[in-house]
Amino acid sequence: GPHRSRQLDWPGGGAGTAQKIISIFRKFLFMIIRFPNDRVNNFSDAIFAIAITLLVLEVKIPSSEDLHSIGTPGVLQKLIPSFISLLISFFVTALYWRAHLTLAQFIRTYDNKLLWFTLWLLLFVVLLPFSTGFYAKNFNDDGPFVFYCFNLVMIGFFNLMMVRYTIQKEGFSETLTPLIAEWMLFRSRIAPIIWALSAVLVFVAPVVARFAFVTIFIIQAIGERRFKKRAPRP
Repeated sequence: GPHRSRQLDWPGGGAGTAQKIISIFRKFLFMIIRFPNDRVNNFSDAIFAIAITLLVLEVKIPSSEDLHSIGTPGVLQKLIPSFISLLISFFVTALYWRAHLTLAQFIRTYDNKLLWFTLWLLLFVVLLPFSTGFYAKNFNDDGPFVFYCFNLVMIGFFNLMMVRYTIQKEGFSETLTPLIAEWMLFRSRIAPIIWALSAVLVFVAPVVARFAFVTIFIIQAIGERRFKKRAPRP
């Protein structure tokens, strides 16, 4: 007779049970993959340190010809966009490094998913010196600013993914309380939202968009004070 495919007759549920067993087995394999915390954290710190250091290379040293023709004040005035970009990128990168440092104390182990979130975050951190230089050399153009905002949005996005996954994976404890988790999520959402809004706002109000990043620090400072008031006193 005609050939018919045969399914394994799993007790208590047929093919559906087989699918569940395979799914559980895959999750088990995924869970047993662990990476040393110190190696991951040291690697991340090194990337952040290199990226911050490379930012200053985008501030070009003036030539002696420029120095003699327009003088020191004139040379420094020409470098104002580069210094503005340097300061913004430095403090924003430092802010993300501080957030990463805070998050690391709640991570007991790095699994495969968390490691990939970290690598994606570091990819866009490495890209930051380029986007900073691109923006600084074309300070008054909208396109480079939008690309700069995109870079910072992606850093913020993967930082948020790391925070959400860490809270989900590690669960609440004496150190990672629900209030701390709420504060970390709140803080992680601020920067990517502000940079995304800046990228849109630049086509309507360019000057406001370029300095909207200040609201990141203001909102975080206000939020931190509010969360501290809600924290239980010892």
